[in-house]
Amino acid sequence: MNDPVCCRCGRLLTKDEIAMTRKMVNRGAVSFFCYTCLAGHFEVTEEMLRKKADEFRAMGCTLFSG
Repeated sequence: MNDPVCCRCGRLLTKDEIAMTRKMVNRGAVSFFCYTCLAGHFEVTEEMLRKKADEFRAMGCTLFSG
């Protein structure tokens, strides 16, 4: 299987970026965004998305585990 890349810019993705796309865009997503592109889409900062990922993980969201 190929490594997942951002569907907009082509950058390699982290597990958190995949999870954030599923959380914020569509839980069943099969194409994903990097933090930079996702932040641009929602008009927020990348740091805000990283903090939200930590919050979701702390709340026990299974998308952000492992």
